[in-house]
Amino acid sequence: MFTSRKLAILMALLMIAPVILAACGPTPEPIKVFETVPVEVTRIETVAGTPRTIVETVIIEKEVTPTPLPEGPKTLVACMGQEPDTLYIYGSVMLAASHIRNAIYDGPIDNLSFDYQPVILEELPYLDTGKTVINKVTVKAGDKVIDNNGNAVELTDTFTGTLRLAGCYAADCAVPFTGGEVEMEQMVTTFTIRDGVMWADGTPVTAADSVFSFKLYMDPDTPNPTRYAGEHTASYEATDDKTAVWTGLPGYRDSTYFLNFFAPLPEHQLGTMTAAELVTAEQSSRTPMGYGAFTAKEWVAGDHITVVKNPYYFRASEGLPRVDEIVYRFIGEDPSRAVAELLAGDCDILTQGLSLDTVAELMIELEANGVMKPYFVTGTAYEHVDFCINPEPGYAASRPDFFETVEFRRAFGQCLNTQQVVDELLYGKSEVIASYIPKNHPLYNTDLVPLAYDPEAAKAALEAMGWKDTDGDGTREAVGVANIPDGSRLSFKWGSTSAPLRVAYMRIFQQNLAECGIEVALDNTPFSQWFAEGPEGPLFGMHYDVGSFTWLTGVEPACNLYLSGEVPTAKSGWAGQNNTGWANAEFDAACIAAIQSLPGTPEYAKYHKEAQRIFAENLPTIGLFVRLKIAATRPEVTGFVMDSTASSEFVKVEEFGIEK
Repeated sequence: MFTSRKLAILMALLMIAPVILAACGPTPEPIKVFETVPVEVTRIETVAGTPRTIVETVIIEKEVTPTPLPEGPKTLVACMGQEPDTLYIYGSVMLAASHIRNAIYDGPIDNLSFDYQPVILEELPYLDTGKTVINKVTVKAGDKVIDNNGNAVELTDTFTGTLRLAGCYAADCAVPFTGGEVEMEQMVTTFTIRDGVMWADGTPVTAADSVFSFKLYMDPDTPNPTRYAGEHTASYEATDDKTAVWTGLPGYRDSTYFLNFFAPLPEHQLGTMTAAELVTAEQSSRTPMGYGAFTAKEWVAGDHITVVKNPYYFRASEGLPRVDEIVYRFIGEDPSRAVAELLAGDCDILTQGLSLDTVAELMIELEANGVMKPYFVTGTAYEHVDFCINPEPGYAASRPDFFETVEFRRAFGQCLNTQQVVDELLYGKSEVIASYIPKNHPLYNTDLVPLAYDPEAAKAALEAMGWKDTDGDGTREAVGVANIPDGSRLSFKWGSTSAPLRVAYMRIFQQNLAECGIEVALDNTPFSQWFAEGPEGPLFGMHYDVGSFTWLTGVEPACNLYLSGEVPTAKSGWAGQNNTGWANAEFDAACIAAIQSLPGTPEYAKYHKEAQRIFAENLPTIGLFVRLKIAATRPEVTGFVMDSTASSEFVKVEEFGIEK
């Protein structure tokens, strides 16, 4: 018997059967080529008893080996759901723009497999290389420094904050500034551009180009979402053609100091324009000149962008890039159309952003037929369900305090069959998580085990707490539960967005919880409503029961999301991201110690793993699964990779090839 899903897949396969058959059919016999050739034939003929020699010319056909036609340019066609709004590096955060910028600019630093790699730099200037030093400097009134709260401030006689003096790395040792001179620490990092890096016009890329870029980054007319790095910078300067030196403000202990190199922009081409003009100028926004494997050729609005091989690419001697041009087509976000165009040969690559998760099963079937290569990679976004442990006071008064105890939170988690969700909705391509970072993160605490689906253990725990089904209706009521009135039903809401994946998994979990005697009403609302700022928004206004959504992690684990100081309240103006309301001094201490440590030190790994242990024991959040990144290619495409931490699958675009 066919399920509706299997029937849909079968119908899709039948619709594209001619394409599959054409792709999988027998290889046709090569066409034979002939040419006509005049040949002299000699024969003896006897006329009137006298032999005569007769020479005749006849025309015959001779099979010849055809002269091969010169190969045309190797072209890859990448099909995307959206058209970028701009290619200016300070003008867009769209993933579609990132795909193309990876072809035009290589690096300057790549983020792969939860680590960083230098691309146009000789090395990353870690402390142990000697390229980063921490100096002790004297500061006084009038100087700009970083205060105990991480803010850039100017020291004055009226300054009322506190400072971390040299040797102090925590809030508890910060002291007031009382005037005079004090000693603080200052980071200085030196970056060196590798030999041979040139712009697409053959001009060398210099450290001055990086400083030019920094100035644009800081210009108020440049549409940056943040200037955090620049606001914490004392100076950024070029000391020679290849060397840029970043100096942080005194008191700034930057855990990613080795990334403070600003992506160069060609000052010799753009230097005569203002920051405001560069936002829309053709040379910066539509056909920018870079130093990557390709250079922008044309942008046909609404249709495609073409990039062609850069003859001055610094890795050209390695035979890179492997294709001559890439055409980025904008085909809309219909995943069925995308799959059909790839099968027809009109697309070689289908990028993220095409909602390919909705046709993932079909893609797996097509892979089995040898006509498509899908890629499923766990990314840096993890889905989780949060408990509103300490809601805002008005909401707290309106409901029983279900979530205060870790025993209840653990029983709730044991009722969730998260592996079923991974298998059915994510095709077994993801993983159940036990922390706020995935298992393939180098700082993952390997002692952690995801909370197992164990409804019988959960039921026993609920009974022991006093949650019993006294009236036999399938939902438990409180009988002697601490701080909860007897008779209170174990019933509350689970909120989230109306995204199809969330609606689907919440329905599965609703049934799981019902089997444990927990009644949950689903509340799926529009994205803008669920994530609205407090006090209106339910999530960050702290008036929800349980809620699920996605957080991002990265190279540095995001323990800061759960610090007690990050709880949104009316007093804080609803600022903060710890929407659980959970506060744990032991966790705060471990997380802050990790944040204040520098990567590569034993303390950095130690405290990040300790914070994860405390978090897993207390369960303010139940980890669900890691979100998938999905793309696809034709089988002939080579060198294509997807990486967990690289935002774009074109991060290694110079390696892409095609066998046609």
